[in-house]
This record gives sequence, structure tokens and C-alpha cells, in this order.
Amino acid sequence: MSRLGSIGARLYRGEVGYDFVGKRMIWYGISILITITAIVGLAVRGLVMGIEFEGGAVFTTPKTDVSVAQVQEEAEKASGHDAIVQELGNGGMRIQISGLDTKSSSPVEDKLAEELGVTAESINAELVGPSWGEQIANKAWTGLAIFMILVVIYLAIAFEWRMAVAALIALIHDLTITVGVYALVGFEVTPGTVIGLLTILGYSLYDTVVVFDGLKEGAKDITKQTRWTYSEIANRSLNGTLVRSINTTVVALLPVAGLLFIGGGVLGAGMLNDISLSLFVGLAAGAYSSIFIATPLVADLKEREPQMKALKKRVLAKRAAAAAKGESAEDSDGPDGPQDRFEDDAETAGAVVGRPRGRSGGRGKPSGKRR
Repeated sequence: MSRLGSIGARLYRGEVGYDFVGKRMIWYGISILITITAIVGLAVRGLVMGIEFEGGAVFTTPKTDVSVAQVQEEAEKASGHDAIVQELGNGGMRIQISGLDTKSSSPVEDKLAEELGVTAESINAELVGPSWGEQIANKAWTGLAIFMILVVIYLAIAFEWRMAVAALIALIHDLTITVGVYALVGFEVTPGTVIGLLTILGYSLYDTVVVFDGLKEGAKDITKQTRWTYSEIANRSLNGTLVRSINTTVVALLPVAGLLFIGGGVLGAGMLNDISLSLFVGLAAGAYSSIFIATPLVADLKEREPQMKALKKRVLAKRAAAAAKGESAEDSDGPDGPQDRFEDDAETAGAVVGRPRGRSGGRGKPSGKRR
């Protein structure tokens, strides 16, 4: 077994672990700081809306030796509007100019052809109206609202309302950070960005639901034991799925990073930039929120219940009594909790398999008739 696999097995068995839930105030502070930075960046810099949302013209040129800076300067001079220029993988240029209509686009196309040393017929011009982008945005907002409602309803039914609330807060956290990064980096928002934002919602929920499922199983009959508090069981469940979450996130991030840095950066594919950046930031934020935000939030909400408060008092009182006797609380605790029952069942199963019993119950005595 690899070292990472060995660590994962030890985390799952509870032999080692990190107190994520106990140090939740640190993670809350980090998340609040990141979120405030994203909101400030969004308010100060704003989003660079793509031409699909503002309307205008897109010119795609054949291969040219003119630099991107020169093309941008000539495009802005010819149109009187700001231009966004991207170099394509085949050596051509993609020029976006907002605010152009059919009448004003033809002179701009002729001027670009003259400056680039190509024919006007070789330049592909596309006009986009702002109403199309508005329709896309409205449908995206509608889809996002429906998705959020369905997620809350499902989690409230499958788990409980506290987990639904925690998952919803984690989703909003991930979306806010992703949109804020877009504002800070200055990437333009296109329909590809919207697709990427909607895609990360599922990834963001995946790790969260896995941890919640383990927590639901571990917290069965929790009030019938005095070994662990709810927060401690939540932390054990989180540690048990930690390696799985890390592996899943890394495997998902690698191809997305290839799209972002190779497809967008090296090959110059604009649409790949739009989709891959939102996916990359969203996946990373989703992995962070599932570990450091969602589960600690559930523990905070559950610890407010009277039953959980009473359980915590009993656990702490038992540990204090055990410490006074000079022994650990686990040594003085009997098989009264969910995990204890699991361990006892495993030991019993091992005894049955490893040691045959006779009819009288003695060890090493064969049972049944001899043939």
C-alpha cells in the first residue's frame, strides 16, 4: 500500500486526524477575508462583460505578422470604441469591439484589412445583439435559482435542514469567490463563463454530500453514548473522507489546468479560457468549502440543540471523572456508541472466524459428530 493510501486508511479508522471542526473559527476567518476581497474586487473593478452581453462586432482575421498591441490600437482608432484582441493558435487575430452596429462595422472591417495587409473578404465579421446575451443571463439566473431550491429540498429530505443550509452557504461561498476572481483577473464574462459557473455547482456539492453521508451514518444513536460529542464525530467523518476528497479534486483539476494553461494560454483559445478559469477556481473553492466550511457549519448548528448540549456536558463530565482517576475516558467507556458497536462487532466476527467453538462453548473443541 502506498504511503498516501496508508494515511487514508489510518484517517478512516480514526487512528490519526486533524481537528478541522475544532479550529473552525480560523477557517471562517479565512473564508470571510477571501469573500470580502472578492466582493471588493467585484465592486471596484467590476466584471468585463463579453460582447455577447453588451452587443457589438467580432472580427476574425487570417494569419498576420502585426502584433496584438498594434491591432488593438488600429481597431480602437477605426471604431472609436475599446477593443479586445486575442491571438489565435493559427496566427490570426480575434478582435471584439463593443457598440458597433451593421452600418458602422463595414468601415472598421475595411480599415482593419488595410492595416493588416489582407483582403476584406478574408476577415470574418459577426454582429451580436445585446438582447441575446440578456436572454442567456436571465436563463442562467433562472437555472441557478431552480438548482439551489432543488438542492436544499433534496438535502433536507435525504439528510436534514441543517446540512441543507450548510451546503447552500458553501455554494454561495464558491460562486462569490469565482466571480470575484473573474473581476480581479479581468477575464471577460461570456456564455462559456456561465456554463463553467453552472458546472462547478455539481462538483462543489460532491465532496460535501460524501462527508454528510458519513456524518449521518456516524451520528446514529449519538445520544446513547458518552464517548464523543457531535463535533468530534463530525471531525472523524471529515478525516475519514479527506484523502478521497483530495484525490478527487486533484484528478479533476489536472485536465482543467491543461485547458486553462495550455489550451487558453499556449493555443490562445478564448472560449477555453472562459470555461476553464471558472472551473479551476470553482473546483478549488468547492474542495475548500466542503472541508473547512460545510461540515464545521453543520457541527455549529447541531451543537445548539438541547440534546447535543446535554450530550456534550455528559461527555466532558465523564472525561473529567476519568482524568481524576488517572485513566482515559475511552478506557472507562463501554461499548455504548455507534463506533464502539462497530468495533465490538468486528472483534466478535474475528473470534468466530478464527476460533471454532464446540457445543459446550469451549475453545479448541470440535463441534458436531465425527465421521
